[in-house]
Amino acid sequence: MAVAATASSRDRFTCSLKGKRRPEIDVPYRAHVGQTAVADALAAEAAALQGVVSGLTETDLSGASPCPPWMIGELLCHVLIGADRISQALSQPAHASGPLITAVQYYRPDKRFSAATNADRIETARTLAARLGEPGAIAAELDRRYRESIELLTTAPADAAIRTRHGDRMLLTDFARTRVVELAVHGLDLAIGLDKRPWMTGSAADVLIDLLLPDGGADACGGDQLCTRLKCDRVGLIAGLTGRATLPAAEKQQLAAAGFTRLTLG
Repeated sequence: MAVAATASSRDRFTCSLKGKRRPEIDVPYRAHVGQTAVADALAAEAAALQGVVSGLTETDLSGASPCPPWMIGELLCHVLIGADRISQALSQPAHASGPLITAVQYYRPDKRFSAATNADRIETARTLAARLGEPGAIAAELDRRYRESIELLTTAPADAAIRTRHGDRMLLTDFARTRVVELAVHGLDLAIGLDKRPWMTGSAADVLIDLLLPDGGADACGGDQLCTRLKCDRVGLIAGLTGRATLPAAEKQQLAAAGFTRLTLG
């Protein structure tokens, strides 16, 4: 994930982004989301994003995103590039030894967020955006890449291990969780940039809550009690936990008291 949304571009989440109401997500929470559920989350979130992209114009793509210096189209292409990481990881030789890194540990502050790595992310996305050029081409590429990734994920052994481009050895299912994070959290960024109601799906929210709250928020009904205290829905909670919403000090204290996991997202 590249540069996080700037504080000036974030609005306060209550039950929505940009003040547009979003009803509570009614998909039941599933703690410790497994391989099938992760694949389902990827499929649902990719389909939701594809639906949004299909309705965009070239003017929309040229608008500023809350992840500078990218424009909206360039941020979309960063998401496309992230979709291919499963295929790339599975194409590498299998590694049978070494410690396994979890999805949370994948988002640790090290060279993967260095200036040089971010510069490469920025330029790669810009190059792809220049090549694809228009919303229809981006939507089609989104569909192709995520379909391939989901097929690879669902046909791989449940205990398959891969090596990421950063050198981490991970279970494929854990790595796929990071792909849901990229897709869902950048979906919030895109919603901010496009001034649209967030489209995060319940299945993607399950994956995020599972990573961000202790024990997947199981002792708080998947974060629902915390949402009640903060007067937000799960999308608003995730926005606050990932830095996509600017929260008052009192709400920050409540999140800290809940023991949430802080991911380094750039």
